[in-house]
Amino acid sequence: MTATLPATERAIAAQPIGEDFSNEQKRYLEGFFAGIAASGVSFGDIASPPSGPSLDDLTKEERIKRELHPFDAIEQLVLDARWNAKPEPESVFRYKWNGLFWLNPVKDGYMCRLRIPGGVVKSYQLRELASITSELTSGYIQITTRNNFQIRLIEPKNCPEVLRRIQGCGLHSKGAGADNIRNITMNPCAGYDPHELIDVRPMVNELATVIIGSKEFYDLPRKFNIAYDGGGLISSVEDTNDIGASAVKIIENSEGIEPGIYFRIALGGVTGHQTFASDWGVIVKPEQLNDVMVALLRVFIQFGDRTNRKKARFKYVVEDKGLDGVLVEAEKHLKFKLTRLAPDSPIQAKREFSQQGHSHVGIYPQKQEGLVYVGASVPVGQMTAKQMERIADLADSYGSGEVRLTVWQNFIIPNVKTAYAATLAKSLKKLGFPCEQSNLKSGFVACTGNKYCKFAATDTKGHAIAMMEHLDKRVKLDKPVNIHFTGCAHSCAQHFMGDIGLLGTKVKTESGEGYHITVGGGFGENRKIGRQIFSGVSFEALGETLEGMLKGYLTKRADEESFHSFCNRHTVGQLQEVFSL
Repeated sequence: MTATLPATERAIAAQPIGEDFSNEQKRYLEGFFAGIAASGVSFGDIASPPSGPSLDDLTKEERIKRELHPFDAIEQLVLDARWNAKPEPESVFRYKWNGLFWLNPVKDGYMCRLRIPGGVVKSYQLRELASITSELTSGYIQITTRNNFQIRLIEPKNCPEVLRRIQGCGLHSKGAGADNIRNITMNPCAGYDPHELIDVRPMVNELATVIIGSKEFYDLPRKFNIAYDGGGLISSVEDTNDIGASAVKIIENSEGIEPGIYFRIALGGVTGHQTFASDWGVIVKPEQLNDVMVALLRVFIQFGDRTNRKKARFKYVVEDKGLDGVLVEAEKHLKFKLTRLAPDSPIQAKREFSQQGHSHVGIYPQKQEGLVYVGASVPVGQMTAKQMERIADLADSYGSGEVRLTVWQNFIIPNVKTAYAATLAKSLKKLGFPCEQSNLKSGFVACTGNKYCKFAATDTKGHAIAMMEHLDKRVKLDKPVNIHFTGCAHSCAQHFMGDIGLLGTKVKTESGEGYHITVGGGFGENRKIGRQIFSGVSFEALGETLEGMLKGYLTKRADEESFHSFCNRHTVGQLQEVFSL
């Protein structure tokens, strides 16, 4: 049979096993295999099937990803734009990989979510975003609870241009939605805060570069959140994330651990699922931190559940394998062993200050002599394109042309000379963004709401502003209180960690909109999942209810007790009685 083959093929067939091929034979094989690959066939096609769930067991979303990688749907996005066409159901999911969210049935248009690592944005980027927003969207920009921007109501015909212009000013929307790693958060004053233990900006930027440029991280079982906290005055709320890294200082000790700055890692936080991240029991050197981050991401990719979207978050991998099991799997992806440190170890230095107040609003000194940063309050995180242009001007005139976004839906202008701080604050207040701390108004957070989100049951932003004005006229607080409005169980505004949390629901009243109310939530040193005390309070009755709650607290508290402490030393029944007086 070999006699009928071409000469080169006869030579290969006759080659004794174990002997090297000649150069001519090698070139033939390279061409042969290249032809096979070009035809779409690989040895994987005839190999044993990989372990894991079968195609039939996968969720609909996982099958959609396997039929066509979402980034390869860009051609369809361009075709949709030519005809200004609404997307097909599969495209609605795939386009999220480019940060585009179809708003139907609420609106016929897209929302575009950006990716701004650490929330650091430059004045020229603000101007271009303002221009995009005024020319191609609704004219409004929203700051998210991941120190990020969203712009809304983009017609299909304008999507390619929006993406091009976002990329053109050095920003990204790639991987900003669906089964990807969301915007990396950090202390908004990293590098400037005199209280911080370490500047986390280099680590945030390094990991963001790896994520944005690696195809490996664009097919996770579900979304994934990462936060870095360098110990600054303004928290990154890291323990609400899938991975939260917190800087700690190790002092002289008898356990053989070199003194210095390390990071503690917390895993599996999803406050929407009523879970804070759990301390992993390890410490990591700063130069090793991102290696550990990548290893944990690979553990999630390997073991995350792709058959049940409700159980697909990293939290469930941690619960299934346990913290020790996750450690074993992570070390398989590392070239070093992790250093264990028990949560109650006496060698961890404690923070010398609290992150619980509204320290994201006001004027504060930087570590750089003669400079301050100025934090401005943005009512429910929403601004117009014209306001954004003016913020860019002020950042250039009084700062260094840089703006920092916070997870509290506000912004900070750093590098302001002390002598100019009051003038800048006055200009920001005139623009609609006051810089004076308010124990009430500075603590409001609200998700998008049903004006633009199909999941939300209520107009959270509109209701939050109404309640802000109602309560500010009737209640005077001497302690900061955080009030979080979220429109659905996805809890984008993290209502479970608010002093007061409001979860939107439908009720039988004129507006049809109401809230379930939780109290006593907290983060950081006061971390606590709030407890529900009232159900289905209509918007019409909400002002009176919240007013009664705050006044009841002021009347019955012990000395200068915080709202958080007051709620957590009383039972639900006791609170209902006090708040209903």
